[in-house]
Amino acid sequence: MPGPVLRLVELTWTEVEALPVERTVALLATGAVEAHGPHLPLGTDVIIAESMAEAAAHRLAEKDLVPLLLPEVTYSAAPFAAGFPGTISVRAETVTALLVVVADALAEWKIGTLGIANAHLDPAHLGALHEAVDTIRERGRLRVAFPDLTYKPWVHLLSEEFQSGACHAGSYEGSVVMAARADLVREEIRRKLEPNPRSLSVAIREGKKTFEEAGGDQAYFGDPAAASAEEGRRTIAILGEILEEAILAEMKT
Repeated sequence: MPGPVLRLVELTWTEVEALPVERTVALLATGAVEAHGPHLPLGTDVIIAESMAEAAAHRLAEKDLVPLLLPEVTYSAAPFAAGFPGTISVRAETVTALLVVVADALAEWKIGTLGIANAHLDPAHLGALHEAVDTIRERGRLRVAFPDLTYKPWVHLLSEEFQSGACHAGSYEGSVVMAARADLVREEIRRKLEPNPRSLSVAIREGKKTFEEAGGDQAYFGDPAAASAEEGRRTIAILGEILEEAILAEMKT
């Protein structure tokens, strides 16, 4: 039988000290507090990243590893959504510094591997994560796996909507929240929203800097009404498999 999935904040320091460090994999979910349409909560990205980390944790436990869920990183760089009430955007360099500090702490405890589950795709945030990963690898104190979902091969494993780039608070993200935290979805609003097929990835390539400039005056892209909990459960399983695969590949190096 696989062992339990551990949460750092629920352990004592003596229990952390007793972890089998070479088999322990720390999992860090990163998201943001930002607008996700009138129908999804501001913490949508955090919910998705947490679901990804937990799904990977259960898979890793079946491999005789010891997954350790860290407290999620909630605040991040979110300039695209900065014009909407509720969004809290911090500087990208702050995010990078925070992740490096977390990695340093894990290294001090002799934990050998960190896996990052990320669902926030703002370019400033992604840049901050890649900068942190590069710094952690340069220091050489622990392994770090970060499957950037916007890159191959991961992007091709996800839904057509995700691949289109019209995937902020649409069917892709809405489905995961419906599966993980249905109580937070404003169903009456969601069902009435018209599709917004404008691609954020295309808008970014064109130099757009905000949701408004990209054509998302309600802070959503994609088709919210098409979301379903069934799709969300499938997506969570795929995300967990992606993170597991990236971690196992990193542990072989």
